[in-house]
Amino acid sequence: MKQELLNRIASKEAKIGIVGLGYVGLPLMLRFAEVGYKVLGFDIDTSKVDALMAGKSYIEHISADAIATARAGGFEATTDFSRADEADTLILCVPTPLNKYREPDLSYVLNTTDALVPYLRKGHLVSLESTTYPGTTDEELLPRMESRGFKVGEDVFLVFSPEREDPGNPNFTTRTIPKVCGGVTEACLEVGVALYSAVIDRVVPVSSTRAAEMTKLLENIHRAVNIGLVNEMKIVADKMDIDIFEVIRAAATKPFGFVPYFPGPGLGGHCIPIDPFYLTWKAREYGLHTRFIELAGEVNSSMPDWVVSKVAAALNTRKQAINGSRVLVLGIAYKKNVDDMRESPSVFLMEKLRDLGAEVAYSDPHVPVFPKMREHHFELSSVELTAEALASYDCVLLATDHDRFDYDLIKVNAKLIVDSRGRYQTPFDHLVKA
Repeated sequence: MKQELLNRIASKEAKIGIVGLGYVGLPLMLRFAEVGYKVLGFDIDTSKVDALMAGKSYIEHISADAIATARAGGFEATTDFSRADEADTLILCVPTPLNKYREPDLSYVLNTTDALVPYLRKGHLVSLESTTYPGTTDEELLPRMESRGFKVGEDVFLVFSPEREDPGNPNFTTRTIPKVCGGVTEACLEVGVALYSAVIDRVVPVSSTRAAEMTKLLENIHRAVNIGLVNEMKIVADKMDIDIFEVIRAAATKPFGFVPYFPGPGLGGHCIPIDPFYLTWKAREYGLHTRFIELAGEVNSSMPDWVVSKVAAALNTRKQAINGSRVLVLGIAYKKNVDDMRESPSVFLMEKLRDLGAEVAYSDPHVPVFPKMREHHFELSSVELTAEALASYDCVLLATDHDRFDYDLIKVNAKLIVDSRGRYQTPFDHLVKA
């Protein structure tokens, strides 16, 4: 079976199945389609499937033209998981969030796997790309695949290859970001490396699925811990009346031993606010307490409260309270220049301000209407930034520093600006750095 699948991958006769057509699955689909593979995409969201089949995109940085080109090349999307046997590979790109107790929620991975298992056949390669704790692939997916009587490594193949997408980053693409891959067996690894090598410039094999799972967690915990450090430094520097952004830029001139990380109003996105908790949860199974990681998490999760306190202090200098003030939040995506709102600290800021009695509005050129979210609810549309609009708010809170904002217009017309991103390097009389 292995050689037959390797031959089908090499000749591009293999049909690529991608399960989950979001910020990870959709770019991966486009890359496989670009080099000539037939791709069958699966998603439980009918609206996404309908949009893709019509040649439309629902992600800002992915163009409708790219989707239409993939469709012309044979790409098809479906909600029908019984068609899984049509594909030779099944790449799982589904969410791995946290539950309300900040514990790993593997329901998307497990439900997806359970939906696919009845349609597994000999020769299938299953690759899990969703970030998770070490052991998920061999503890959860392996038994489910073997429940069909298949021998993994001989009849079917199983790998873990963590996604490394950075939405909206023009410097790194699906093709150019190196891909880590670990297999349950050596044969699994060989097939997995062959699959990804067909579309990605560099594939990095590791010894096991657990090593691959831990690699992804280390990458994001490294960032979370360093952001936690610089966020704490920001609070200290603020008390000392020192501009932390100036300090970071100066420190970054050192050509060795220092990597610049910048503070902000909190962590956002699909990885960094979540992934550390996957490791801390799993570590408890081994009797370990990951104090360093958890401390960084505490610092980062406290940042929205700290920013709100800066808004309150700034309004207080003008003899105003948050209660009854009109506050405009600039940018509600989790990072600049994208429409991705997953775990965005801006949304937590909006909720905290609303709970304190503020009349909250937002402006974001990438998010024209506040979307329906599982845990956050606002019936709002993006405010157009005009001189009159800016002047009508008691405070403008810069939460996500999109390049499309007119910062000179904001500076001239806003009564009070609280800048949580360090966009304004030169102080002025109605600026508060947070």
